[in-house]
Amino acid sequence: MRLTAALLCAALLLGPADSFTSPTAKIPNRASTALDLGVVITGGANGVGYAYADEFLSRGHSVVICDVADLEAPLSSLKAKHPNGEVYGTKCDVSSASDVESLGSFAVSNLGTIHHWINNAGVNGGRRSLMDVPPSQVELVVKVNLLGILLCTQTAMKIMSSQPSVTGHIYNTVGSGVKGGGTPGYACYGATKRGLPQLTDSLRKEIEEGVQGYPKKEMKGEVKVHSLSPGMVFTKLLLEDSTKELRKFPFGVLAAQPEEVASDLVPKILSSNPNGNSIEFLGTDKILRKFFERFVLQKKSEYIDDEGNVIRFPGEEYNEDGVRALY
Repeated sequence: MRLTAALLCAALLLGPADSFTSPTAKIPNRASTALDLGVVITGGANGVGYAYADEFLSRGHSVVICDVADLEAPLSSLKAKHPNGEVYGTKCDVSSASDVESLGSFAVSNLGTIHHWINNAGVNGGRRSLMDVPPSQVELVVKVNLLGILLCTQTAMKIMSSQPSVTGHIYNTVGSGVKGGGTPGYACYGATKRGLPQLTDSLRKEIEEGVQGYPKKEMKGEVKVHSLSPGMVFTKLLLEDSTKELRKFPFGVLAAQPEEVASDLVPKILSSNPNGNSIEFLGTDKILRKFFERFVLQKKSEYIDDEGNVIRFPGEEYNEDGVRALY
């Protein structure tokens, strides 16, 4: 009873819920800004990375995407949707120092100036007990999710610090486990995400205060480092190896489509953010609203049925895990 009353009060205070009725509902064209910004997105071939690229392009910005996957199809799709936009792609393994260095050179060559660098690439390693995870998979998760962000952040900082009178922003994507709660089945993934707030805070202090005992680095441009939380997104990262129980809750209540997440987060990314800021899609207000809709108003999930199956919309393509193709 107390929970119901609390949720009711929260919903009344928070106002009407946003609506996203179809995974392919057309998001209105965004007004282009006067300034064409350069944006780099790792893991941009699919999922929320692709959706970020789509959203930035719709707002008139220039984008470089990279991925270990083949980029021919996503690049063709983005160019078809934004014939007047500038989008470039290059293959890159973010856990490889040489690949990341090449990515930085590619981005500067094509964009000129880099204003936003989004470290989005990540893997979860599959949902299973740590004792059952092959060592090679443990290594992969740590290399992509942690080493990859360190290498990409280092490269982005070097580029941005050399851009005169330009403020560059780096966004490190956090996920389940970031606040220290247990992530059974995803121990490796959770451990890598738990370390990112510490990285962001360390870099914020290095930038603002320097490192004790060493001269403070002089920078031609300003660099800011942030945390970015897309929440639960209906992508391979979320749905692979999932159970019907997980899909019913929490996925069916809290998860969102990539386009919805991108349309919410990109404007926040483009806002003036203080160094070390945390930007999130699934904040407390949104969680309370979704809980109120599901458990008080008994609103059904648009994407998961009562049996825990992904609802497949006519005309859309899905893989065996229920992941919808974005192009």
